[in-house]
Amino acid sequence: MQEAKKVIAVLTRFLPILAFVVPFAILYSLYAYSFEQTYHGRTLYLFFLWLVLLEAILNWEKLQSKKIPRLRSLRSVLLVVALLLPTAYVVAANYCGLNAVIADSARTFIPTEDPARDQHASLTALSVEYLVFAVLFCLIVALEYGTGSLMDFSLPASFLGIVGVLFLVDNLYPGARFTPLQLLVPATATLAAHALGLIGYETTYSTWNSAAYGMMPVLAVNNYPWARFAIAWPCSGVESLLIYSITLLLFLKNTDIRWWQRAVYFAIGALVTYLINILRIVTLFMIAIQKGPSFTVSDFDFQRFHNYYGMLYSITWIMLYPLIIIGSRILWTRIQNWRTAKTPTPDQLQPSQPNPA
Repeated sequence: MQEAKKVIAVLTRFLPILAFVVPFAILYSLYAYSFEQTYHGRTLYLFFLWLVLLEAILNWEKLQSKKIPRLRSLRSVLLVVALLLPTAYVVAANYCGLNAVIADSARTFIPTEDPARDQHASLTALSVEYLVFAVLFCLIVALEYGTGSLMDFSLPASFLGIVGVLFLVDNLYPGARFTPLQLLVPATATLAAHALGLIGYETTYSTWNSAAYGMMPVLAVNNYPWARFAIAWPCSGVESLLIYSITLLLFLKNTDIRWWQRAVYFAIGALVTYLINILRIVTLFMIAIQKGPSFTVSDFDFQRFHNYYGMLYSITWIMLYPLIIIGSRILWTRIQNWRTAKTPTPDQLQPSQPNPA
C-alpha cells in the first residue's frame, strides 16, 4: 500500500500531462497525418508535452512542496472537471460540429479571391484548438498547484499560445496581408539569394502583388524557371523568431544568469534560429531544382519538407537550446572549479619551514 501511495503521489504531479493524453490520442486516430506536419499540423503538441515534462523535472522539488487539493474539497472537484475538459473539447469539436462553426465564422474574414479560402477556414479550427488547449492547461495547473505555479509552467503554456496565434493570423490573413509581420521578409529573401549565390546559383529578385495575398517578394533561380517562389512572413523566419523569443525569454527569466550573459545567449540563439530558416528556404529551392521542369508545388517531397522537416529544423533547435545553455553553464562551472583547484594559494607558495634537528 505504501508503494502504491508513492506511485499515485508521483502520478498526481503529472496530471497536467496526463490530461492531454486521451485528447491527443483521439486526434491522432482522426488526423494521423497532422501529427506528421509542423506547419499547420499537430507535431508541435509533442514538443508541448516535452516542455511540460522538462518544467516538471526542473521544478520537481518545488512541486513536491505544493499541497494537492483534498479529495472532497471544491477545488478537487473543479480539478477533476478541468482534467476532463481537453477531452470534452476534442469530442465537441470533431463529433458535435464545433469545428464547422469555427470554420464558417472564419470564412467571413478571408477574402473571396483566395483560392484556398475553404482550406484556410478549416485550418482556423486547428488554430483555435491550440489556444483552447493553452487556456485549459493553465486552468489545470492553477487548480492543482495554485496560481503561483503558473510561472513555473509558463513555457509550455506560452508555446501553445504563440503557435495558436501565429497559425490563426496566417489563416485569417493569408500570404502577406498581415503587413506588420511582413517587414522582415525582404531581408530574408536577400540573404537567401546570397546563400544560393554562394553555391553557384544566380537569382532574380522581384515583387508580386496579389489581391488575395498582398505584396510579396519573389525569388527566382536563373536558368531554372520552375524554381520561383513568393515569400510570405511565415516562411521568412518571423514565425520561428517569435516562438524562439517567447520560449527563451521565459526560460532565461527563471535562471540566475547575469543580465549581460542572458543578452549574449539570446542574441546567439536568435542568430542561429534566423540562419536555420535561411537554410530552410535554400533547401526548398534545391528540392525544386533537383525535380526538374516537371516540378510543381504539390510535389510530395517539396510539401513534405515545407510542412514538416523545414519547420522541424527551427523548432528542434529552439527546444534544445535551453538544454545547451544549461549544459554550457555546468561545463563552465566545472572548468572554473578545476582552475581554482590547480591554482596554488598564497600559503602554498610560501617556502616550507625546515624540520627541527
